[in-house]
Amino acid sequence: MNILLLGSGGREHALAWKMQQSHHCNNLFIAPGNPGTAACGTNINLNINDFENIKDFIIANDINLLVVGPEEPLVNGVYDFMQLHFGNKLIVVGPSANAAQLEGSKAFSKQFMQRHNIPTAAYAEFTIENFEEGKTYISNHSLPIVLKADGLAAGKGVIIAETHAEAKQVFEEMIVNKQFGNASSKVVIEQFLQGIEVSVFVLTNGKDYKVIGHAKDYKRIGVGDTGLNTGGMGCVTPVPFMNDAFMQQVEQTVIQPTINGLSKENLIYNGFVFFGLMNCDGTPYVIEYNCRMGDPETEVVMPRLETDLVSLFAAMDNGTLADTNIQYNDGFFATIMAVSGGYPGDYEKNKIINGLTELPKNNATILFHAGTKQMDENVVTNGGRVLTVTSSANTITEAATKSKETLSKISFDGMYFRNDIGFEFE
Repeated sequence: MNILLLGSGGREHALAWKMQQSHHCNNLFIAPGNPGTAACGTNINLNINDFENIKDFIIANDINLLVVGPEEPLVNGVYDFMQLHFGNKLIVVGPSANAAQLEGSKAFSKQFMQRHNIPTAAYAEFTIENFEEGKTYISNHSLPIVLKADGLAAGKGVIIAETHAEAKQVFEEMIVNKQFGNASSKVVIEQFLQGIEVSVFVLTNGKDYKVIGHAKDYKRIGVGDTGLNTGGMGCVTPVPFMNDAFMQQVEQTVIQPTINGLSKENLIYNGFVFFGLMNCDGTPYVIEYNCRMGDPETEVVMPRLETDLVSLFAAMDNGTLADTNIQYNDGFFATIMAVSGGYPGDYEKNKIINGLTELPKNNATILFHAGTKQMDENVVTNGGRVLTVTSSANTITEAATKSKETLSKISFDGMYFRNDIGFEFE
């Protein structure tokens, strides 16, 4: 197969790393990619939302498989566009625009969960038209209060307010002052769930599915899960409490009703579903859906997955997904993200990254590029989350230690990483 992968982050590097290992992979192109993905295939300078140019590239390079990394092209309808032009001649890994509203609209996803009796936090939704009613709702709400911009807000649209005054201020910023533009023209206010956050990932064709992994992400910037939320500072898998009994609950109460709901509502879905869950005293609740793989979760899920990923995509397309066997590596995996100084606030780019050429060349420790770019002879920083190191070992603690040891050999001005990823499993 000739494969085109859209995206440029750590998730895409991990997907490219996994797909290039498949004997089904002939040529792999990544658009636009990064210096890390260049070692897995050929980087192509394409805008991930320029569907016409992507279509022309697919035709010119006889692409058989299009894998969409980020959420934005999916919500914008890349699946529908390619289906219109190529039909069954092109496998697209990603849902239709209608199905991608599971991530594209918090209100849509909450309504979907209600229709299909999927456990989630109680909520209400508000716009400028019922703004005053929303303020009254906040005044009567228990603390803390979760406020979510309805649309895509680059991972920044969720605020947990500790006081009613803070919640009202956030509510006004989102709706009246349009903090996130159209994404916050509608705001979902929901009950705060107390528990441990985990993610489960499945591949589905909208009828059948396979669980391909799970992970625990560490969102806070500071040691001990303190400070501001980020896009993710690290991940571990497998998670010790994600045992057979808990996973059975997840499948019965969350995954199966979701896939059945997609089928009942005729929502075309060929791709990944990311289930963001809260483990509340052993009971799973859905916090959010994403219509693609997570980042940095992909960087631990893909190394742990032993099954050929390209074969899974083919099975998704030809109706044999239910018959496939998912196999995992027996080890534990930990990835730790190195970020730019100032992140998740303001940060500078174009800092030279040192130490990349001295790293070990083995699958027990893997470097994935996230926000990097090539500048002349140097690889430099090009984002808040710059790179991540994934290691495998016999325990989470050993895996995290190996990742930290590798990160200690890498440096750039202002570099920071959390040294306590997986701390609660020591």
